[in-house]
Amino acid sequence: MGDCCSSSSDSQHGKHPKKSPCPVNGIECSEVSARTIAHHIKEAWTWEATAVRYFFCDDPQCDVVYFGDDGSTILKSQLRTTVGLKEHFSHAQLCYCFGVSKADYERHPSIKNYVMAQTKAGQCSCETSNPSGRCCLKDFQKQQLE
Repeated sequence: MGDCCSSSSDSQHGKHPKKSPCPVNGIECSEVSARTIAHHIKEAWTWEATAVRYFFCDDPQCDVVYFGDDGSTILKSQLRTTVGLKEHFSHAQLCYCFGVSKADYERHPSIKNYVMAQTKAGQCSCETSNPSGRCCLKDFQKQQLE
Protein backbone atom coordinates (compact mmCIF):
# COMPACT_ATOMS: atom_id res chain seq x y z
CA MET A 1 0.00 0.00 0.00
CA GLY A 2 1.03 3.62 -0.16
CA ASP A 3 2.88 5.27 2.69
CA CYS A 4 -0.29 6.58 4.30
CA CYS A 5 -1.52 3.06 4.94
CA SER A 6 1.75 1.63 6.16
CA SER A 7 2.67 1.30 9.81
CA SER A 8 6.02 3.08 9.49
CA SER A 9 4.53 6.40 10.58
CA ASP A 10 3.16 4.72 13.71
CA SER A 11 6.64 4.33 15.14
CA GLN A 12 7.39 8.05 15.11
CA HIS A 13 6.78 8.43 18.84
CA GLY A 14 9.24 5.80 20.07
CA LYS A 15 8.39 4.50 23.53
CA HIS A 16 5.11 6.37 23.98
CA PRO A 17 1.94 4.27 23.96
CA LYS A 18 -0.03 4.63 20.74
CA LYS A 19 -3.37 4.52 22.55
CA SER A 20 -5.00 6.35 25.41
CA PRO A 21 -8.48 6.19 26.95
CA CYS A 22 -10.97 8.89 25.92
CA PRO A 23 -11.62 11.16 28.93
CA VAL A 24 -15.39 10.94 28.33
CA ASN A 25 -16.11 7.28 27.51
CA GLY A 26 -12.90 5.51 28.57
CA ILE A 27 -12.52 3.70 25.22
CA GLU A 28 -8.91 3.22 24.07
CA CYS A 29 -8.19 5.61 21.21
CA SER A 30 -5.37 5.77 18.68
CA GLU A 31 -2.82 8.53 18.47
CA VAL A 32 -3.22 11.22 15.82
CA SER A 33 -0.91 14.05 14.77
CA ALA A 34 -1.48 17.73 15.46
CA ARG A 35 -1.05 18.14 11.69
CA THR A 36 -4.19 16.06 11.13
CA ILE A 37 -6.16 18.08 13.66
CA ALA A 38 -5.06 21.35 12.05
CA HIS A 39 -6.61 20.20 8.77
CA HIS A 40 -10.03 19.60 10.35
CA ILE A 41 -10.51 22.10 13.14
CA LYS A 42 -12.44 25.31 12.51
CA GLU A 43 -10.23 28.36 12.33
CA ALA A 44 -7.02 26.34 12.65
CA TRP A 45 -5.06 29.57 12.78
CA THR A 46 -6.53 30.23 16.26
CA TRP A 47 -5.83 26.73 17.63
CA GLU A 48 -2.70 26.20 19.68
CA ALA A 49 -1.50 22.63 20.11
CA THR A 50 -0.81 22.42 23.84
CA ALA A 51 -0.45 18.65 24.26
CA VAL A 52 2.58 16.53 23.51
CA ARG A 53 0.35 13.81 22.03
CA TYR A 54 -3.22 13.74 20.69
CA PHE A 55 -5.70 10.92 20.20
CA PHE A 56 -8.76 10.32 17.98
CA CYS A 57 -12.02 9.02 19.48
CA ASP A 58 -14.17 7.28 16.85
CA ASP A 59 -17.09 6.38 19.16
CA PRO A 60 -20.29 7.65 17.47
CA GLN A 61 -21.89 8.20 20.90
CA CYS A 62 -19.11 10.55 22.06
CA ASP A 63 -18.90 14.24 21.15
CA VAL A 64 -15.12 14.27 21.69
CA VAL A 65 -13.19 13.80 18.46
CA TYR A 66 -9.67 14.62 19.61
CA PHE A 67 -8.11 14.81 23.05
CA GLY A 68 -4.64 15.57 24.27
CA ASP A 69 -2.45 14.12 26.97
CA ASP A 70 -2.76 17.51 28.68
CA GLY A 71 -6.51 17.05 29.25
CA SER A 72 -7.59 19.20 26.30
CA THR A 73 -10.53 18.07 24.14
CA ILE A 74 -11.82 19.01 20.71
CA LEU A 75 -15.51 18.33 20.09
CA LYS A 76 -17.39 17.56 16.87
CA SER A 77 -18.83 21.09 16.94
CA GLN A 78 -15.30 22.54 16.81
CA LEU A 79 -14.49 20.86 13.49
CA ARG A 80 -15.16 22.08 9.97
CA THR A 81 -15.17 18.45 8.83
CA THR A 82 -17.96 16.00 9.57
CA VAL A 83 -16.45 12.82 11.00
CA GLY A 84 -18.08 10.00 9.03
CA LEU A 85 -17.27 7.35 11.64
CA LYS A 86 -19.30 9.33 14.17
CA GLU A 87 -22.32 9.84 11.90
CA HIS A 88 -25.06 7.47 10.85
CA PHE A 89 -26.45 9.38 7.86
CA SER A 90 -25.83 7.87 4.45
CA HIS A 91 -23.94 10.82 3.00
CA ALA A 92 -21.30 10.76 5.74
CA GLN A 93 -17.78 10.38 4.36
CA LEU A 94 -16.18 6.97 4.31
CA CYS A 95 -13.10 7.90 2.26
CA TYR A 96 -11.99 11.53 2.49
CA CYS A 97 -9.21 11.30 -0.09
CA PHE A 98 -11.60 10.44 -2.92
CA GLY A 99 -14.91 11.79 -1.58
CA VAL A 100 -16.63 8.43 -1.11
CA SER A 101 -19.71 8.49 1.12
CA LYS A 102 -21.35 5.57 2.88
CA ALA A 103 -24.19 5.82 0.34
CA ASP A 104 -21.73 5.71 -2.57
CA TYR A 105 -20.24 2.51 -1.20
CA GLU A 106 -23.66 0.93 -0.59
CA ARG A 107 -24.66 1.67 -4.22
CA HIS A 108 -21.29 0.69 -5.70
CA PRO A 109 -19.42 -1.82 -3.49
CA SER A 110 -16.69 -2.09 -6.14
CA ILE A 111 -15.68 1.48 -5.27
CA LYS A 112 -13.47 -0.09 -2.59
CA ASN A 113 -11.36 -1.61 -5.39
CA TYR A 114 -10.85 1.88 -6.84
CA VAL A 115 -9.79 3.26 -3.44
CA MET A 116 -7.44 0.30 -2.91
CA ALA A 117 -5.82 0.83 -6.33
CA GLN A 118 -5.38 4.57 -5.74
CA THR A 119 -3.94 3.92 -2.28
CA LYS A 120 -1.53 1.33 -3.66
CA ALA A 121 -0.45 3.89 -6.29
CA GLY A 122 0.30 6.40 -3.51
CA GLN A 123 -2.50 8.75 -4.55
CA CYS A 124 -4.08 9.07 -1.09
CA SER A 125 -3.56 11.71 1.59
CA CYS A 126 -5.06 9.94 4.59
CA GLU A 127 -2.83 11.57 7.20
CA THR A 128 -4.41 14.95 6.53
CA SER A 129 -7.64 14.22 4.66
CA ASN A 130 -9.08 11.64 7.06
CA PRO A 131 -9.93 13.05 10.53
CA SER A 132 -8.55 9.85 12.07
CA GLY A 133 -5.21 10.46 10.36
CA ARG A 134 -5.29 6.87 9.16
CA CYS A 135 -6.09 4.91 6.06
CA CYS A 136 -9.82 4.56 5.40
CA LEU A 137 -9.63 1.04 3.96
CA LYS A 138 -10.46 -0.54 7.33
CA ASP A 139 -13.55 1.72 7.52
CA PHE A 140 -15.02 0.01 4.44
CA GLN A 141 -15.02 -3.24 6.41
CA LYS A 142 -16.67 -1.54 9.40
CA GLN A 143 -19.36 -0.21 7.06
CA GLN A 144 -20.13 -3.75 5.85
CA LEU A 145 -20.66 -4.86 9.45
CA GLU A 146 -23.26 -2.16 10.21
